[in-house]
Amino acid sequence: MNIVVNEELKAYIDPMTPEEHEALERSILAEGCRDALVLWGDVLVDGHNRYGICQKHGLPFKTVQNPRFKTIEDVHLWMIDQHLGRRSISDYLRGVLALRKKDIVDQQRSRLATATEPASSAPVPTSSSDDPPFDADPPADATGEEAAAAVPLPPPAPLNSREAIARAARLSSSQVGMIEKIQKQAAPELVAAVKSGVISINTAAAVATLPAEEQVSAANAGKDELKQAAKRVRESKKKPRAETAEQSSDDDASLDTVQALQQRVAELTAENESLRRQVAELQAQLDH
Repeated sequence: MNIVVNEELKAYIDPMTPEEHEALERSILAEGCRDALVLWGDVLVDGHNRYGICQKHGLPFKTVQNPRFKTIEDVHLWMIDQHLGRRSISDYLRGVLALRKKDIVDQQRSRLATATEPASSAPVPTSSSDDPPFDADPPADATGEEAAAAVPLPPPAPLNSREAIARAARLSSSQVGMIEKIQKQAAPELVAAVKSGVISINTAAAVATLPAEEQVSAANAGKDELKQAAKRVRESKKKPRAETAEQSSDDDASLDTVQALQQRVAELTAENESLRRQVAELQAQLDH
């Protein structure tokens, strides 16, 4: 069998660490390749590491076709769901994959909505690099089960809120928000640090708010400097709040002073009125 390794698919999910790859190799050498490689026609979808190890040592392996794959997006969604179902991946990668899934699902649903709109003329079919690498139609002699499996699945439910993305990734909404910030603002060196587990998502999100050159400098300096940079960012955000609180305290003190003066004026006014009455009474007594 001629198995095609698509480099884009191979790199779609972050590769194993050297330690993880060595552990997998030891397992396959001891027990053989137990899980079948998943193919899309001739294209390898899942099992790149197992395939490489088996090729290296001349070991046998099994393959299985997934008839649900119709486009490269179907393949991507399947790969994402497979990895989101595993416990071994990091929280950061979970968030990244869930955000990728959101983008794919949004695109699929948008195309589906467009396709259902009335059109004046049907578009002319064109070839695409996303076309399946084999005949997508089920063979005439396919069984009912095979034919059913060949029917494309509807798009998954939309991930139209941060909460929905968080549920898909099994993270909190705040973690998803921080991962979005990292993806949009972080320098590659900072992304590498959080991917490798050198720093937490929280720390990376804080450092990502700094100018790119400061991010790179902190990342190159290592874990401790990244933590210090994150600490400085957090403290700089607390300072304006502290100043606001101090100003509020000053305002409260001023208000208390004004109220005290007003009360004193009222007391003096009352005393003055009392003295006026006393003077009037004395004057009346003198007149008699």
